[in-house]
Amino acid sequence: MNYIDNILFIIILILGIGYFSKNVKKLIRNIKLGKDVDVSDHKQERLKNMALIAFGQSKMVRRPIAGLLHVIVYIGFIIINIEVLEIIIDGIFGTHRIGLQVLPKSIYGFLIGTFEILAVLVLVSVVIFWLRRNTLKIKRFWKSEMTSWPKNDANFILYFEVVLMCLFLIMNATDATFQEMNSGNLISQYIAPWFSNISENTLHIIERSAWWLHIVGILIFLNYLYFSKHLHILLAFPNTYYGKLTPQGQFNNLESVTKEVKMMMDPNIDPFAAPAEGTDAAMPEKFGASDVQDLSWVQLLNAYTCTECGRCTSECPANQTGKKLSPRKIMMDTRDRLEEVGKNIDANNGEFKDDGKQLLDNYITREELWACTSCNACVEACPVSIDPLSIIMDMRRYLVMEQSAAPAELNNMMTNIENNGAPWPYNQMDRLNWKNE
Repeated sequence: MNYIDNILFIIILILGIGYFSKNVKKLIRNIKLGKDVDVSDHKQERLKNMALIAFGQSKMVRRPIAGLLHVIVYIGFIIINIEVLEIIIDGIFGTHRIGLQVLPKSIYGFLIGTFEILAVLVLVSVVIFWLRRNTLKIKRFWKSEMTSWPKNDANFILYFEVVLMCLFLIMNATDATFQEMNSGNLISQYIAPWFSNISENTLHIIERSAWWLHIVGILIFLNYLYFSKHLHILLAFPNTYYGKLTPQGQFNNLESVTKEVKMMMDPNIDPFAAPAEGTDAAMPEKFGASDVQDLSWVQLLNAYTCTECGRCTSECPANQTGKKLSPRKIMMDTRDRLEEVGKNIDANNGEFKDDGKQLLDNYITREELWACTSCNACVEACPVSIDPLSIIMDMRRYLVMEQSAAPAELNNMMTNIENNGAPWPYNQMDRLNWKNE
């Protein structure tokens, strides 16, 4: 490789990593639009969850077929891309297979041979994934929210992986020096005969073309992640680390409301005294959430981490009975609205200009919110610890506490609890009637 090739490679590498870094900064900015929440506790437990769930894929394999295929693609893609380190070094310094110069031939051959086997396994898994999604048409991949872009995005990723794995194998098969070494070419030795009738010069051109396309493809894939559901490749680790640790059925209480109730029940405190500004008892600007800025940054991280796999929706009892609610759509809508807010900020010199929209009503309907049974099935099913229920409950809290917009049935129940101490319409003198309900 001459100096012009080296310079061109460095320019492409800088542009690829630079654009990726720019989008990462935008991603972090958008997530930080959420309200602050303290998740610095139980570090050992959080690290354990990250190791088991994100790295160990423990929740993914609960569905054995999809789980096993995903583990193969996950491990294969990560390990094969160790080869990218060698390509980057070769590209910058103009060397060829620098690994052979620093590693014993047997070790290098073992590594490349492992990469080739994994590449084939990834190819087989990706083909099965494509058939499951597009031919077998598994129900959770064809819900109403899986419109053109979400559906196409999933297929684009599969095509990307097929192309990258094929380029890797072709690169090895057409590398005459590597094939002559006869070590590590476990798969490529069977591909090499396909190119046996072409000249040495043409063979070299094919090898170099595959080499360039492979590294450029990796950089394109890296930058595509920001726009894709496959952003979870990067975000699954922090998302599982900051995931919910409390029992699934435990909801958070507003500290200000709790303290106000305690004040009202304490005979020694003036219930009409206004709480001091800046104290925990002070009323928040808004109860609950009507837009993405009202959610916590962990919930916004959840939205960006969503893989759109649909496990949450397939487990949702409301969705199974024909209700409009889809937990996956809740996360997709949250992410889409957050992206819209981020673009608004970019277009207005770092300031958000009111666009007359919000997450509630413009993206997520009230019908969806009230269809939820709060059973936590979606939370339990998610392979990367996403919590759609927390967003639903915060938006419900806004409807009830800010707009008094609860359904009539719920209002009746709350009135009965206030007046009778129970959800049924009997006064406390008729307690025995409750047992018949």
